[in-house]
Amino acid sequence: MEILLMTDVADTLFTNARLSDGMTAAFAVLDGTITAIGSEAAGMRARDEVDLGGMLVVPAFVEGHIHLDTSFYGDAWKPHKPCTSGFDVHERVEFQRQNMAEAAPMEVRARSQLELCLSNGSTQMRSHVMVDGSVGLKSLETILAVREEYLDVIDIQLVAFPQSGILTCPGTPDLLDAAFDLGCDAIGGLDPASFDRDVNGHLDVVFGIAEKRGVPVDIHLHDGGTLGVFQIEEIAKRTRALGMEGKVAVSHAYALGDVSADTLGKTAEKLAAAGVSIMTNAPGNHAFPPVLELRRAGVTVFSGSDNIRDSWWPYGDGDMLGRAMMIGYRSGFYTDDELRVAFEVVTEAGAKALGLEGYGLCVGAKADFVTLGAEHIPEAVVAVPGKRDVYKAGRRVVSNGAFIGKSR
Repeated sequence: MEILLMTDVADTLFTNARLSDGMTAAFAVLDGTITAIGSEAAGMRARDEVDLGGMLVVPAFVEGHIHLDTSFYGDAWKPHKPCTSGFDVHERVEFQRQNMAEAAPMEVRARSQLELCLSNGSTQMRSHVMVDGSVGLKSLETILAVREEYLDVIDIQLVAFPQSGILTCPGTPDLLDAAFDLGCDAIGGLDPASFDRDVNGHLDVVFGIAEKRGVPVDIHLHDGGTLGVFQIEEIAKRTRALGMEGKVAVSHAYALGDVSADTLGKTAEKLAAAGVSIMTNAPGNHAFPPVLELRRAGVTVFSGSDNIRDSWWPYGDGDMLGRAMMIGYRSGFYTDDELRVAFEVVTEAGAKALGLEGYGLCVGAKADFVTLGAEHIPEAVVAVPGKRDVYKAGRRVVSNGAFIGKSR
């Protein structure tokens, strides 16, 4: 194994780590950063030494799409209400409004969901938070306060999300803009065609705020077929026009999974050229973007839990390794190489889509990692081993699957 070294002093020396290449090695951490990997690290001076016992060590997972404000995890069970006919975003939003009025305090539910995700190994997260005329900035203020509580154990990007629409919900454009004075990180959107019924008007607001505030974009897009593809291509066109390559994501993008191979290929080329990422959680009752085909075209595909036990569905466990298994299962991934792709979707691809710096198991990266009871990554994706230890900046924050606690 190649020896990588930055310094001969460390805060912590981790030994007997099984790396993704199958080798067992030591690595050193100083000030929360990996400073050495390989045989030379074993002889370094360190204040503490941790024997990882031959466990597989992988980068901490990236929870790329979640809703901290609307989950009922940790609250009383909320029976799912089916839509009157098929899947209707407007009706689901109304069910959510009704359920939220009877839910436990938002900060209590958000903490429960955060600790669930942490216990499963996510130390990086992007959460969409409702910001529109129906709730104002209240939800964002609550989640910002919760984020502050957990700064030492998880990094969270917050997306200003107009769940009730932008043009159809009075006051929303100004509220979305104001969200960035409070500390929001990205601007969101929702089905410009079917929800607001004005693609250009909706995207004018979203990309106008993105350009003004210098923030990335992440748009929910549920619309299927050619209508969905049209909106995806419009997003890609605006991305290139504004020079925002690598800073725009489309979440769900169901349309990419229910159009012809020819249409998919042409749209994938436009996405790749614009550097627009695609988020999929491989939902059970929808067509979803074909991972391998998009990746072959050069598109970054990442993932997230999306909803966890909320008004949209009762499922969700906050486990991104389990999500990798689900993506692999639904995509028909069987070979080791394909299983590694599923793993990359919840790790490196998520880091790229979110613009994270210093991610991975390499010298100079943040020492955010998870230990798993598996021989290698393909087995980990299939077996989804539990009882994980999770480290943030070299400090253990989850022990045997149990969240130890935040330091502030």
